[in-house]
Amino acid sequence: MIAFLGFLTIGLFLVLTMTRRVSVLTALVLVPVVTALVGGFAAGMGPMILEGLGKVAPTGIMIAFAVLYFSLMIDTGLFDPLIRGILRLAKDDPLRIAVGTAVLTMCVALDGDGASTFLITVSALLPVYKRLTMSPLVLTGVVCLGAGVMNMVPWGGPTARAMAVLKLDGSEVFAPVLPAMTAGIAWVLVASYLIGLRERRRLGAVGLPAEPKAQTQSGPQSAAQPGPVRGDGPGTLLAPERGRAALTVFNLVLTVVLLAALVLQVMPLPVLFVLGFAIAAVVNLPTWEKQQALLDKHARSVVLVTTMIFAAGVFTGILTGTKMIDQMATAFVGIIPDSFGGHLPLLVAITSMPLSLVFTPDAYYFGVLPVLAQTAGGFGIEPAEIARAAILGQMTTGFPLSPLTAATFILVGMSGVQLGQHQRFIFGWAFATTAVMTVVALLTGAISF
Repeated sequence: MIAFLGFLTIGLFLVLTMTRRVSVLTALVLVPVVTALVGGFAAGMGPMILEGLGKVAPTGIMIAFAVLYFSLMIDTGLFDPLIRGILRLAKDDPLRIAVGTAVLTMCVALDGDGASTFLITVSALLPVYKRLTMSPLVLTGVVCLGAGVMNMVPWGGPTARAMAVLKLDGSEVFAPVLPAMTAGIAWVLVASYLIGLRERRRLGAVGLPAEPKAQTQSGPQSAAQPGPVRGDGPGTLLAPERGRAALTVFNLVLTVVLLAALVLQVMPLPVLFVLGFAIAAVVNLPTWEKQQALLDKHARSVVLVTTMIFAAGVFTGILTGTKMIDQMATAFVGIIPDSFGGHLPLLVAITSMPLSLVFTPDAYYFGVLPVLAQTAGGFGIEPAEIARAAILGQMTTGFPLSPLTAATFILVGMSGVQLGQHQRFIFGWAFATTAVMTVVALLTGAISF
């Protein structure tokens, strides 16, 4: 009964959001609340929700200040050289911009952290897409593909969980799937080319609007101020100011130090972004009025993303507290027939990406994977093979589509697209990434048929 309620909760959420019946925010809160009430969990629902909110609170804090930090960096023009470089190479061609998005995403994603990957890539590239009137779904889709395949790195969450729970090391889990991951990277470039080609056909090769010429009159309004890109979020550029070169150098050094501290885990991520934003705000906007104007300008972006994060905390808190996720894991393993036992690695690989929409990484890797590995052992299959099959899609290619990960809401929230639209747009391409890697894994012997 509890497993059925869990699958019903996930199913209702996906149907309601993908058909746009309700907003993602309300669905994340109300759907699990209703199913929990039906299941008789009313008495304990409050503590479950509070626990879920507590777990996502650090993420919410990090995102709030990270959005403000990168918005400020965009406003001060830090990413302008990068934007110009991409446009110079892309020659205002949507196809080349899409491929450049994939390359940039995969480079940034080497740190293994999806949240920082989305924050950096969307902040840097959203202005480009807006200026060229490219669909933001192309941005979220291509970033999703690049970040997904790179999430297989051993220091990323899924692979690290798989190795920890099955007591394996990188040579047993990650090294054998390197050829498959390489094929996945190649496929992402092909997919971004095809997506970009479709966008090019929709738009044609478009160019940037001409920059307004500087006025010659003296006075406070003498310098021409470029018009803002649509929306008041990241990418709305500030007017040129004196001392911009020195500020750009400072901002670049601060950003590099911040990213290095993130990778080295010098402090918790929320703390780093709180400190980073405070320092950047004092240096770039030394007066109270300017700092308040920045907060007013980007409040919408912060609220849209952080409210999603806390709503997701309600969702996962109820599913975890009611044991729906645990029971779903047991039910899933129980439906595998004995005749499929010998083909379990292939089955795990094929289902790994879609199951990212159903199971959190902790639920799958700590709940489902050990049972799958134990079941496979009865058929003479090594646990490492099941681990390799799992990381081909479960919260790797699938995590940037999953409503169960906070990073997904950073991606869609900052880009201004709906989760259901994003899922419909990129699900097939993401599943194809897993399919390509599965085929190569079979051919190289990383998993068996």
